[in-house]
Amino acid sequence: MDDMTLMMKELTESDGVSGFERSVRDKMAEYLSPLSDELMKDRLGSIIGKKVGNEQGPRVLIAGHLDEIGFLVTSITPKGFLRFEQLGGWWPHSVMSQRVRVKTRKGDYVGIVGSKPPHGMEAAEREKVVKLKQMYIDIGARDADDAKAMGVRPGDWIVPISEFTTMRDDELWVGKALDNRAGCALAVEVLKRLQEEQHPNVLYAGATVQEEVGLRGATTVANLVQPDIAFALDVGIANDIPGVEAESPSNVGGGPLLLLLDSTMIPHSGLRDLVMDTAEELGMDIQVATVMGGGTDAGKFHLHGTGCPTLSMGFATRYIHTHNAIMAKKDFDEAATLLVNVIKKLDQDKMNELFG
Repeated sequence: MDDMTLMMKELTESDGVSGFERSVRDKMAEYLSPLSDELMKDRLGSIIGKKVGNEQGPRVLIAGHLDEIGFLVTSITPKGFLRFEQLGGWWPHSVMSQRVRVKTRKGDYVGIVGSKPPHGMEAAEREKVVKLKQMYIDIGARDADDAKAMGVRPGDWIVPISEFTTMRDDELWVGKALDNRAGCALAVEVLKRLQEEQHPNVLYAGATVQEEVGLRGATTVANLVQPDIAFALDVGIANDIPGVEAESPSNVGGGPLLLLLDSTMIPHSGLRDLVMDTAEELGMDIQVATVMGGGTDAGKFHLHGTGCPTLSMGFATRYIHTHNAIMAKKDFDEAATLLVNVIKKLDQDKMNELFG
């Protein structure tokens, strides 16, 4: 397993839902520390590595987000089943019968997401999507007292269970939390590739917290870094699957993905053109997408101070917000190459041009 794939395995298999990202942050610290002149943290748990190229140059921020979608225990039924609330967006059909890990003060417990069996439903009821509030988590407890003795209590967090693996001779990466440990890994990889390169700016590379529940860490990180230019590193929705048609298809393995528009941000056109032109110079294929049903940390980055030119970029990914997503190693590698070359162009003159 090569270094990039190993980093993805370690990051995706770390557990960290929104608001409970400590273990992922600690893993990121292991990667960022030897590559950074300084390690910075906000009070919510975000982490950023600083690398000085030119102290007088622009402050450039590249960041993924640490959190993955998951759940929170809200109550324990008299028979010991757990009721829960979602952290981030889940489609109920992708949740039933899946394994989860309940994180308690006395240790972790495997749970199964259950619901009323279809055998006991009326025909019309079986045609409906089962709502999350109708589901529960079975941890094998005898009753509520047994569950409490196991250490479970409301407020404990719950994470999907899914082992990282690869497909098609290691060309594809498969696992939970690719949204958005892939963005975290990309920030590390860019920082790593710039160790022996000159860059005319100060680079801040790392990851935010609580993106999935409202882009919250993006606000605090922007306050911490005070960037002049920012890139939100995140996954995009691949539409190269049966039943989905798009005017601008985004394919797994089709190259880095640029987000042209979402519900939280219209990207800076000058920065967008710079990235596109750089990709063309490199002979690299890139893809574009518009997503009006969601947003990324760019939605907060671009509003910092009096305005911060921002772009969201990443990789087309299948089956995000489930236990098992798929993305291409090639897209990750090319996104790192593209970002490195863009960052090397971001001097003060280019900054003035963008603002002009």
